[in-house]
Amino acid sequence: MGERVTTPQPVSAGGLLDLIRSGRANTRAALQRATGLSRSTVGQRLDLLNRAGWLRHTTGASTGGRPSERIVFDAAHASVLAVDLETRHARAAVLDLTGTILAEHTGPLDITEGPDHVLDHVTRWFPDLIAAAGADASRVCGVGLSVPGPVDWEVGRVVEPPIMPGWDRYPIRERLQDAYARHVGASLEGGPVPVLVDNDANLMALAEQQANHRDCCAFVLVKVSTGIGAGVVVDGHVYRGIDGGAGDIGHIRVHDRADALCMCGSYGCLAAVASGRALAKELSGAAGNAASGSDVRRLLAEGHPDAIRLAREAGRRVGEVLVTVVTLLNPGVLMLAGDLSGVPFMTGVRELLYQRAMPRTTANLQIVTSRLGDHAGLIGAATTVVDHLYSPERADARLAGILSPQSGRP
Repeated sequence: MGERVTTPQPVSAGGLLDLIRSGRANTRAALQRATGLSRSTVGQRLDLLNRAGWLRHTTGASTGGRPSERIVFDAAHASVLAVDLETRHARAAVLDLTGTILAEHTGPLDITEGPDHVLDHVTRWFPDLIAAAGADASRVCGVGLSVPGPVDWEVGRVVEPPIMPGWDRYPIRERLQDAYARHVGASLEGGPVPVLVDNDANLMALAEQQANHRDCCAFVLVKVSTGIGAGVVVDGHVYRGIDGGAGDIGHIRVHDRADALCMCGSYGCLAAVASGRALAKELSGAAGNAASGSDVRRLLAEGHPDAIRLAREAGRRVGEVLVTVVTLLNPGVLMLAGDLSGVPFMTGVRELLYQRAMPRTTANLQIVTSRLGDHAGLIGAATTVVDHLYSPERADARLAGILSPQSGRP
């Protein structure tokens, strides 16, 4: 039997939007060339996108003839809410559709108090944030949530999180939607507001890669705070594994600390000896009441000698694990982020990595620290919401609902 020939499907309005958002085609002529569609069909697709309010038209520079019309995604037509949960505090923000933060709030919040309390508490921040951003509550298109634990992406639930007691398989998405309806109101298109949940290291990796390393096709971010986790971005997409467990390097066993009890209940995990929590435990006598990665961060900023020594040793511990990570993934960028990611920790990572890894593995590897800092999780959460809602398939489905006669919208 011969090969089955498939006929290319016509590019939909959502497909045109994808070309426009990515910058691959921003004029009618460029859209025709990229898709093979006729001028009239491109015009019809653009009309749908214009009626939804998703595009903005500008006049390009003249080259002697008639100035060309540029078509761009209108990042101001809606906004996104993002929440970044840490172990002892939380951040929330309103962002436009390009990831620019319009208003932000940070407050103490203990994640061990459980999902009911935490989700209701952060949702109460939303109305004031929306007002501070000068945004319209009816134009919020979705909510992104960053959490410090492994997440089953398809269902939006945390799975066996070591530092989030009470959260295992809790229906975060549905609970947050209910709280949003109570404290904010209706969503942009009616029905429950879209909520997307992911691991913090994944979202930080996505934000950092897109903001500053977009040309890197294999990108790894390691977050070392109260716990330790990694986010991997391959060809512009987060790699999560089959059920969200990819990157959970904090629970790789180290060879010489079988006595160290981890929050997960096992002994000898990397997080039990090299995380912010582990260092805080060692420092609690010599440096006062240190209880978490943020306390270690403060001590490092103050130049506390024991904190500096321990952070460098932790870097060597993590570097020993990262030898395997970089050998397996061959990334172009390895980014260190989180409370411990300063000079002492990076020095320790570099020492072990360059000592143990093959030169071929590190020849083209950049080892850097975070550029977005504390905003990376928020920006990554918002980016995930926008990428989901304006993907070609999802955009087409939304257009059908927005522009239907029953919707009451144009």
